[in-house]
Amino acid sequence: MHIDPSDAEHYRPSLFNAIVAPRPIGWISTVDVEGRPNLAPFSYFNGISATPPLVMFACNAPDDRAEKDTLANVRATGEFVANLATWALREAVNRSSDTVPHGVDEFLLAGVDKLQSRRVGAPQVAQSPVSMECRVLRICDFEPEQPLERRSSVVFGRVISIRVADGYLDEGGRFDVLKAAPIARLHGYHYLAARELFELVRPRGRKAA
Repeated sequence: MHIDPSDAEHYRPSLFNAIVAPRPIGWISTVDVEGRPNLAPFSYFNGISATPPLVMFACNAPDDRAEKDTLANVRATGEFVANLATWALREAVNRSSDTVPHGVDEFLLAGVDKLQSRRVGAPQVAQSPVSMECRVLRICDFEPEQPLERRSSVVFGRVISIRVADGYLDEGGRFDVLKAAPIARLHGYHYLAARELFELVRPRGRKAA
């Protein structure tokens, strides 16, 4: 079967979401120019590089306004925090995804506490085991080319400070992924949680005989 993404009759975004999966969830906290906090999950999120430490998240334009509050905030302030979305916090993450009027504090909506960041104005999710403070490097806007498409914006950020909660690093300084149990998005209402690890040793290459 061949599917043309420009064929709206046969192409389904849910198919794309199911194929490009699992995707880490960036639980992004920001503030607007008046200092009002915002918290929202983005399932198009990932790391780009460890050296330098770079992350990205992307969002489509909503139906009810020009752009989401998170995007408007990072444009205005040039900062955001990426909080780790975990199994223990899954219900709070989901509550913060609700479509609410501008100015509503999603920290209160989700039932999580704010923790002051060290180098950016946006607060962190206190209950999250990891929060990465980020400075915006670039925002790329991709305009729709086909009917039913919406503008998509990708935010690139440099991580300038990382908070790891006590008990999540072992003696060697390695992060305990299974203890944190980060969740990832699949498609629709389906998610995955990190529950099992397996190891594959990278080939070192062989010299020609």
